[in-house]
Amino acid sequence: MNTQSIPQLNQYQVAALRTAPVASLEHDLLHAAMGLVTESAELMDALKKRHAYGRPLDYTNLREEGGDLLWYIALLCRALDCTMEQVATMNIQKLAKRYPDKFTEHAALNRDLDAERKVLESAP
Repeated sequence: MNTQSIPQLNQYQVAALRTAPVASLEHDLLHAAMGLVTESAELMDALKKRHAYGRPLDYTNLREEGGDLLWYIALLCRALDCTMEQVATMNIQKLAKRYPDKFTEHAALNRDLDAERKVLESAP
């Protein structure tokens, strides 16, 4: 597992949360969830305009939406009292369990959810 760039996520998280209001756990969870849905919809809208109307993709805008999604992930992590590094590492470990060698449709359709849950529960 190559996690060479993952520590930079924690640096991002600190910098991003400098711009977040200080709030309660419940507020952060709701703010993060609503923001992730909103930013995902903005990303989808850009793709819809390409698909339905033939507009060119605006890669600058798509990157900006990706950055906004990261900001809300940082807020979610604050609410869950974890770091982005922890969440990223846990996700990679889960995916390694699901796809030991590489992605396959068979593995995607025949997931061992109990084994994946054990990986998630044993993560730091």
